[in-house]
Amino acid sequence: MTRHHAPRRRSVVRRLRATSAGLATGLLVTGLLVAPAQARSRTDSSTGPGAPIGTTARTVGDARYEPGPCPRTPEPVEALKGARCGTLTVPENRARPTGKTIRLGVAIVPAESPTPKPDPVVWLAGGPGDDAVGEAKMAIDGGLNRDRDVVFMSQRGTYSAEPNLLCPNIDEFNARAVGLVYDAPSTERLHVKATKACRDRLAARGIDLSAYNDTESAADYDDLRTALGIKQWNLYAISYGTHLALVYMRLHPGGLRSVALDGILPPSKGGSALTWSSARQGFDGLFKACADQPACAKRYPDLPATFDKLVRDLEAKPVTTTVTLPGSDKPVKVVLDGGALVNWMTSATHVAPQVPIALDELAHGKPQRIATQWAGGKLSPAAVGRVAHGLSYGVFCSAWTPYESEEAALRGGQAAFPSFPRSVQAQAPQLTFLHPDCAAWNVPAAAPSIRDATRGDIPTLALSGGFDSQTGADNGPYVARTLSKAKVVTVPYEPHVVFATSKCAQEIATSFFDTPAAPKTGCLKGLEPPEFEIGP
Repeated sequence: MTRHHAPRRRSVVRRLRATSAGLATGLLVTGLLVAPAQARSRTDSSTGPGAPIGTTARTVGDARYEPGPCPRTPEPVEALKGARCGTLTVPENRARPTGKTIRLGVAIVPAESPTPKPDPVVWLAGGPGDDAVGEAKMAIDGGLNRDRDVVFMSQRGTYSAEPNLLCPNIDEFNARAVGLVYDAPSTERLHVKATKACRDRLAARGIDLSAYNDTESAADYDDLRTALGIKQWNLYAISYGTHLALVYMRLHPGGLRSVALDGILPPSKGGSALTWSSARQGFDGLFKACADQPACAKRYPDLPATFDKLVRDLEAKPVTTTVTLPGSDKPVKVVLDGGALVNWMTSATHVAPQVPIALDELAHGKPQRIATQWAGGKLSPAAVGRVAHGLSYGVFCSAWTPYESEEAALRGGQAAFPSFPRSVQAQAPQLTFLHPDCAAWNVPAAAPSIRDATRGDIPTLALSGGFDSQTGADNGPYVARTLSKAKVVTVPYEPHVVFATSKCAQEIATSFFDTPAAPKTGCLKGLEPPEFEIGP
C-alpha cells in the first residue's frame, strides 16, 4: 500500500537498499487528457490472420487498442526488449462515455516457449499507484513468461498513463517529514496541506478524480482483454493489485481462467484495522523466528518486549539524530518517535536478519541504523515522482474511509497492540492521517457493494508470506472462504509479496498457471529461517 509515509512492497525493497544503490532520478511524465471518445476512428487494422496479441489495432465498444511504442519507465527495463507494445484508450468516466478519454500504456512480453499457451498472464501492480510496466523485471525474472505471454498495463493514473496522477510535492514532503515528529498535530497539518495541494493541482488539469478507483480499473483490464481478442486470461496480482483483482473477479468473472493473489488485501476488509492486524502478524512471525534460533534468542531475549518498550518510550520522548546517507555528504536530521518506529518495522520485515540487532542498538542509545533506513527510504531518488497518489486516494477515499470510522480504526490499533500509546494506535501503519486526507481529497463514496466479499469458482492461488506485516497471512484463508476453488499457501519467513523474494513462491506460482487445481508446493518443505545478524 502507498501513503505519505509508507512505500509499497517493491519500493520498500528498492528504497531500503537505495541507501547504497544510488538509483538514478526518474523522468516525470506530463499527463494530458486526450480527445473525446466519439471523435476517434472506429476502423480496425490488422497485421494479418493469426497475428500475435498486441499487434492488431482494434476497437470494441468504447475502448480502442493501438500498437505503438512501449510505455516510458523511470529506468530502462531489460525485460521489455522485444515486447509488443501499444496503448488502450478508454473513457475516463464510464458514466460519461462521450466525455474525455485516457490512454493506458501496454507492454506484452512474449513467452519463451515457441508454442505459447493461448491464455496470457496479466500482471496487476500494487500501491495503489504503482505502474505495472515498471515491474516487468520482477515478473519475468520469476519465470512468468515461460509458457505464456505476460501482459503489463499501466493502471489508470500511474506513471506512464495519460494523464498520470503523480504528486511529487507529496514525495518531497515525505522527505522533509523524517525530521518531524511522526504523528504530531503540526505534522498532520502539513501532511493534509500537501494532500490538498496535490488534489487542487490535478483538479485544475480537468481530471475527474472520482474516476480513479477499482471499478473503473477493473473495467479497463476487461476492455483490454476484449480489445486484444483474448477469450480468457490469468491474473497475477501483488499487494494492492489483489484488491483490484478481487473486484475484477466479482465484476468481470467470465474472462478469467485463474487468479494468483500475492500479498492479499481484501476490499471487504480494507482499512486501518486490517493494517494493524497485519502488522501484528508480521512482527510476531519475525520475533518468533528469532526466538526459535538459539543464538538470536540468547543475544536478543524477549524481542517483543524490547520493541514494545521502545515504541512507548520513543512516543513519550522522541529521539533526534543526524545521519549521512550513502552517496551524499549532506547530514539529514531524523526524528524517531513511536509511530515512526512502528512504520519502520512494517517496512523492515523485508530486511528481517537486521531487525533484532537494529532494535537492540536503538535500545542501547544507537539509533543510526534505523534512522538511516527510515530516512533512506524517503530521500532516495526512487521515492520521488513515481507513485500515483491520485489513484491511491481515489481508492482509499472511496472504498475505505466511507466504511471505516476513525473510532473503528483506533479500535483496530488497540486490539492489535493494547500497550501502545493512544497516539500511536490512532495512526495505522501506512495510513497516517487517512481520514483528514480523505476529507481534503473529497471524492464520492463507492457503492456499498465495493465491500462485498468476492464469491465464485475461479481457480485462485492465495499466496502470503509469514513475515508479511503489510497484508497479513490470515487474509489468505479469509478470501478462500468464499472462493470454492482457492488454494491457500503461506511461504514462511518471507515478507510482503513473496514472488519478489522467494524462488519457491515463483515455482508455486508458475505451476499454478499450468495446473490451477494442483499447484506444486513441495519446495515449502526445505525452507529455512533467516540467519539473524548477531552483534557483540
